[in-house]
Parts: sequence; C-alpha cells; structure tokens
Amino acid sequence: MSERSDDTVQAHLAADEPRRITAAGRLVVVAFGIAGLAIGFVLIGPDQAEPFMLGLLGMLAIVGVAALLAAALGLIRISARSRSGDLGRDVLDSMREGIVITDQANRILYTNQAYAGLLGAKEEGEVRAVERVFAGHPGAAEAIYRIAQRVREGQVATEEVRIAGPLAGDESAENDARWFRIEARPLVPRPGRKASVAWSVAEISGERARQEAVFQELQHAIDYLDHAPAGFFSAEADGRIVYINATLAAWLGIDIAEFAAGSLSVGDIVSGESTALLADGRTAAGQDRTDIIDLDLVKRNGQSLPVRLLHRVPVTADGAPGATRTMVLNRSPGEETSEASDALRAAEVRFARFFNSTPIAIAALDAQGRIGRTNAPFLKLFGRAMDDKGRRLSDLVIEADQPLISAALVSAKDGLAVIPPIDATLIGRDERSVRLYVNPVADGGDGEESAIINAIDITEQRVLEQQFAQSQKMETVGKLAGGIAHDFNNVLTAIIGFSDLLLANHRPSDPSFQDIMNIKQNANRAAGLVRQLLAFSRRQTLRPQVLQLSDLISDITILLNRLLGENVKLDVVHGRDLWPIKADLNQLEQVIINLAVNGRDAMPNGGTMTIRTGNVTAGEAGSYDHTPMPGADYVLLEVEDAGIGMPTDVRERVFEPFFSTKDVGKGTGLGLSTVYGIVKQSGAFIFLDSEEGKGTTFRVFFPRHIPADDEVVDEPADANTEIADLTGTATILLVEDEEAVRAFAARALASRGYQVYEAATGVDALDVMEEAGGQIDLVVSDVVMPELDGPSLLRELRKTRPELKIIFVSGYAEEAFSKNLPEGEVFKFLPKPFSLKELAVAVKETLGR
Repeated sequence: MSERSDDTVQAHLAADEPRRITAAGRLVVVAFGIAGLAIGFVLIGPDQAEPFMLGLLGMLAIVGVAALLAAALGLIRISARSRSGDLGRDVLDSMREGIVITDQANRILYTNQAYAGLLGAKEEGEVRAVERVFAGHPGAAEAIYRIAQRVREGQVATEEVRIAGPLAGDESAENDARWFRIEARPLVPRPGRKASVAWSVAEISGERARQEAVFQELQHAIDYLDHAPAGFFSAEADGRIVYINATLAAWLGIDIAEFAAGSLSVGDIVSGESTALLADGRTAAGQDRTDIIDLDLVKRNGQSLPVRLLHRVPVTADGAPGATRTMVLNRSPGEETSEASDALRAAEVRFARFFNSTPIAIAALDAQGRIGRTNAPFLKLFGRAMDDKGRRLSDLVIEADQPLISAALVSAKDGLAVIPPIDATLIGRDERSVRLYVNPVADGGDGEESAIINAIDITEQRVLEQQFAQSQKMETVGKLAGGIAHDFNNVLTAIIGFSDLLLANHRPSDPSFQDIMNIKQNANRAAGLVRQLLAFSRRQTLRPQVLQLSDLISDITILLNRLLGENVKLDVVHGRDLWPIKADLNQLEQVIINLAVNGRDAMPNGGTMTIRTGNVTAGEAGSYDHTPMPGADYVLLEVEDAGIGMPTDVRERVFEPFFSTKDVGKGTGLGLSTVYGIVKQSGAFIFLDSEEGKGTTFRVFFPRHIPADDEVVDEPADANTEIADLTGTATILLVEDEEAVRAFAARALASRGYQVYEAATGVDALDVMEEAGGQIDLVVSDVVMPELDGPSLLRELRKTRPELKIIFVSGYAEEAFSKNLPEGEVFKFLPKPFSLKELAVAVKETLGR
C-alpha cells in the first residue's frame, strides 16, 4: 500500500470510531438550557427578570460579535461534514484483494467485501482475523509467524503460501490446493489514536498455475535441446560457458549433473589457439552473423574431437557482443552416412587441423585488400586491431607501412611470383611487429581471393635486435672510455707523482708551493672523472661484501638530505626482512647518491623524492616486464622523483657517457653512466620508467645473496690505521713501459731508501732479474706492456722465485687481468693514478706481509 492508502485507512477508522458528543446531543443541551431560562424568568416576575434578560442578551450579543469577527479572520470555519471516511470505505470496498484492519490485540476494526468473499463468510460473525484463518494450515503457519515478527519490528512483510484445503470458515470451498499472497503493513498512528495493522490477502492460484505451465514448457524445450543429435553451448563475452547440452557434455566426457554455469570456459574445451576463432565477435554493419568454423574440441581425457561449429555472436542493444549461440556437429569417423562423405569429412578435418594449428598467421585477401578467411593464429595476432579498425589489412598497420602493403597487393594482383616480405608495425599501444609474406592467387575464383598472407610475429626479434644494438653500442663506448681512461691514468700518475716530489722539496711558505698544490688538485679532479669512465666501462676494481641495503640507506640519509636541499623532501620506505646482497659498499653509496642528485636536478621547483626497498621473488620479477632480467630473487632499490620526466629520445641515451640535458658547465654527463657501469659490474640490473610531466623512477635489481655453508665474512679493514715509517732498504724491480711513470716511481722509492732496478718491458725485467742474481725482494710491475705483459712476467718469475712478492699497478680494474693468473696467486694491486704516499704504503705493506 502507498502512503495515500494509509491515509485512506486512517480516515476510514476515524469515520467509524464513535464520537463521545455528537452534534445532535449538543443541540439538545442548548435547547434545554434556553427552555430552563424561560421558565425561570416566568417564575420570578417581569420586574426582577428584566435585568437578567438584559444581561443575557448583552452576553449573547458579545458572543455573536466575537463569532463574526473570528469567522472574518478565518479562526472559525463553517463547513459541511467531511466525507473522507466514506470515500476511504468506498476505495477499500472496491479493491479485489481482501483487506483487514486489526488493532494490536488482533481485533478486527474493518474488513472489505473481498476478504469476506475469500473466507466464504455470509455474516459478520463468520469473519476472522488473518492469523486465525491461516494458523491452522501447516504450510502457512510459519509464514504467518514470520509476518507477525516483522510487523512487530515496524516493517512491511509479504509471503506466498500454499493451502492444501479450504480456508478456515470456508466449508463450501473445494479441497484443491490454493495459493495466497499475504501482506501486512503497520499503520503509523495519529495523535490520540491507537496503532493498527493493514492486512492484504489475494488468491494467486491462477498466476501460479500459469507460471508452472510456462516452467513445464521450458523444461520440455530444455529436454529436447539436451537430447538433440547435435551439441550446443552458449558462452558469455568473457569466455564463461553458461549452458551446455547433454549431447555435447557426453561427447566431451563432462558430467552434466556437475556442470554449473560459469564453471567452464571456452579455453577448457577448445584446443590451442582456436579460441581466437570463437573470440572473434566481428559483425557486419551491426548485424548478427553465423560463422562456420572447423576445429578440434578437447575431451576430458585429453583426446581431440573434430567438430564443425555454427557459431553466432548476437549484438545487444548497446552494440556489445552478447552470449554466443553455438551448435556443434560431430565430425568424428563413422558420423557420416556414406563412404564418399566420410572421405570428404576426413580431408576437411585434416585441412582444418593444419590450417588452425600452424604457428603462422594465414589470411586470404581480395583485390581491395579486405580480409576473408583467416586461421586462429591470425585472429590472435591481429584480433584487437581488427575489432578497432575493420577488416582491411592496410588499416591494421601504422600509416607509414600502409603504402608497402598496398604496393605488394598490386604486385599480387598482377601475378608477380616473387614479392619481397614486408616488416610492419601493428596499430595499438603495444606496437607489435609482424613480417608479412604476400603470395598471389592465380585461381581465386571470380576475383574473390587475390592474395594469401602469411604473417609471423617478430616483436621479440625486434626487441632483441634493439637490445643487442644498444648493448653493442654501450660496449663499444665502454671499450673506448676504458682505453682513454687507461692512457689518462698513466699521464695523471706522472703529474700527481712529480707534484708530490716537488711538494716534498718545497715548504708551504714557498711562492711556488700553492701552484704545485693547484696542479695536484686538478689532477685529482681529472682522476675522479677517469674513475667514472672506468666505472661505466666496468673496468674499475670492486671490493664486494655482504650488505643490508636498508642499513646502507639509513647511514647516508643525512648526507642525502644535505645534497637534496630544502626544496626537496626525502621519503624513505624500507621493505621488511630484506635479503642480503653482495656489492661494493662505496660504489653502492655512489649509485644511490648519483640517482638522488639526478632526481633533485629534475625537480627545479622542489617536490618529493621517494627511495623504496623491497624483496622481489622470482615469480614477481616477471611482472615487471624487463626482458633482459632472468627470473630470480632480487632486492629492489627504487628511486622515484616527481620531476619533469624524460622524453623518449632522452630515455634512450640517458646512460651514455658525456650525455647531459643540463646547461653547459652544470654537469659532466657521467653521473648516470657511472651508475650503469657499477650496477652492471655488480651483476645487477637497472631500468627506468619516465613520463613527461609526472616524473621518473629508477629501479635497480640486486641479486639476492645466499651465503654458502663455508663462506667467511670479510671484516672491513680499519681505514684509520696508518704506517708511520714508510722507509726501507729492500731491493725493488720496477717494470713500467711509460717512461714518465717509471721515472717518478723510481725516484719516489729511492727517496724512501729502497734500491731500485728499472725495466721498460717484461723481457727486460727477466734480464735484470738474472743480472741481479736473485737479490730482488719485490717486483712492482705494470699489467699492460708490449712483448710480455704483467701476468706472463709473473708466471716466468715463479719458475725460479716462487716466493717472490709482487705489486701490480694498472689503470684497469683488478678483475680485468686477475683471471689470467694462476689460481690462488697472491699479489698486491695498486690502481692508477697513485700518489707517492700510496706507492710507499703499498710497498711497505707488501714487504711486511
């Protein structure tokens, strides 16, 4: 019932409730009062009655004037008696449903004629409340109880009940089962009124009978479809099968009793890439179309079932594909009626299997380039683009490749036997690449087929080619940078060394002392740039140790805050229970600092820089879609800025040495190239994601370090320990092909008291050793030399002097030559450029070992 009907019921109740003082009663009281006054005036005499009569008339006059004034102001309305109660009664009596109004004690306040008719009541005493009528029927008692509970909670309740016999009080009704719909609605009481409940009872036996008839007809239709001689299934657009008939279920070995809508998908019953044939929901001009598809279904036991599908994808009102309607014809041996048709069936099945199982995408084109018949790999490769752009091949590739396809189709139409293959890029965000082979069709028949297209996905091949070209470029640049760094290191060693010799002979008060210091300081700056080149070329010496990445970041957080400045907020998010990694502590700090500074420079107006750490399992590593990175456990370092981002051309060159987008004089272009070299030399991987206007994120994946059972953790050396006495009396053989470096080193060692023999090559060194007669205590040798290099010289010396101590000096990393030495060989390594003090310390430590 609506609120209006509630008001009607309330009006009816108000009309039916007896009034304590009626209008007629008030009129009688007034009449008796006037009569009493008249009798009183007669008894007391005219003279005595006159003052009372005048007073009474004055009072009546005052009341009359007051009533007229109140009526004029609208305070009193004079109207006919309201008919709302009668109107409510008429509405309720005209309703087809039985209506009963009861109070809280379940006493009847009102019933309409329809309710009395449902009960078969002929007199007022035969009408009973709804609860009493249905309580005696087992099928309705629980429903009545639930309704009463909800009404007491102030809610509307509706139930449908089935009664096996007549209603209580209706002895004339037949004993056939009857259905009733019962509704109860609590009525909100008006002020001064008691709460009540409106009950509605309607017989719905006819409606139920019609529903059961429709259900029976539907059951018959389903039974006919289930046992039809052809299979049938229906699938939603996402591939979920919502219906499968018993015939197809039996063919596939599926228990139809256990099947539930959505429990199977098309991929569960269709073999291989043939699912693309069913997922192809293309329609012509928005109209439904039935496709004939030959493919293999997969039985529960894994065997193939050759079938022919009559496949239709209806279109909904909004143009979206609806649930499919697919009829399945079994094409297994023995299903055809004649020997000729069975042979034809076998040939068609073999062709369909070959056509749809080949990994090559195949399609037929007409003279206008429109796509006709296709196989499953073609739909899988081109399907999304075909849905977006239509069925013309040239529309499926980017605009730059369309003229090549048009020219190839013209050649095919002209009957040319040899048409060069075409490498094209498909439209869409994923930018997939294909290689197209166009073959002319001589007997296409009425011009229906002009060419056959064979397409191969070469996306991965192109990605690998680009990665290989990039790695080759970086390797070439690295070799060039490494070679330049080696030559510069020799020059810088001489400059720094002779500066130390000059400083040793000059006091700080000398006029030239400051000039010599400036020469040395700038040489050290140049040495720093060379170290960055060596880092990029992965030829610097690393001292890897087991580290906790979170601890390292915590240690340099104060330094990072100073480098970033006040405008950039640093947010560090540590992952929980990080795995250990193995890397060079100092170089890893350099990686984090360089990435942070690069992000700071990308935020000229300030912002937030976020550094995150976390574990990445082998399964999670594949979700990052970084092709060169194998699946393994990693510890991830992310450095994210909210800066200006990078365009594509900058992203491709960001790790190249000396490449910089900063103004002249504001950067060397070696920051990120140094990061790249350190990461690669550490066995890690680095990638970046950047979007213009949103910022850049660098991700570094360090391999998880799993300690071996017998691994010994190296304790870091105490950097504060210094050797006070750097002098000595030992005999040293100095082997160096660079004359300037050899001259400096010889003078430096001689100034510390050592006896020095010099050799320019490894061959000369062997001669000197023979002349010295075994008096050499230490050999200081360069690594890269003509005729005989350092490692080869060491092998020759070990033949006669197995206990001889040696120091290798080189502008390359220790790893670059240590692999050429015998296993277990003990030596000291001193990287170039080195100062006089560093040389003296290395010699003293080696001789004292």
